[in-house]
Amino acid sequence: MTPLSKKPGHLIRRLHQISTQVFTLRMREAGFDLTSVQFAALDALGSNLGVDQARLAELVAKDRATTGAVVDRLEQKGLIARNVSARDKRARVLALTQEGSALLALVSPVVEDLQREILRGLDDREYRQFVELAAKAAAIAGDLGED
Repeated sequence: MTPLSKKPGHLIRRLHQISTQVFTLRMREAGFDLTSVQFAALDALGSNLGVDQARLAELVAKDRATTGAVVDRLEQKGLIARNVSARDKRARVLALTQEGSALLALVSPVVEDLQREILRGLDDREYRQFVELAAKAAAIAGDLGED
């Protein structure tokens, strides 16, 4: 049997823990009160204008309930707004507020800088290879059940 320390599921979970820890620490040090999921939502909204909550959930790869809680929190912070959809009056589209856009611009360089720290110990080639393989595995896993 393969030891736990060599199982992909365990390693992915461990890297997620490290990623979250590094993100939280660097955000706190930079003076920002933002979780990695909140950042992902802001980043997705900055790149995808006029999406609704269901589409945002897909973009950040979270379930709708979690995304709803994230949206509520970001709205409370004044970082996003919900507006009635021009196409469907029952739907709400999400948009960054000016404060949300400003915060995204401030935190994006911090997030960019901490990426290498998550995988410290890898050289440039290994880092690029890891990202390529992780993206491939995530894309394939994302296609499961979609026939």
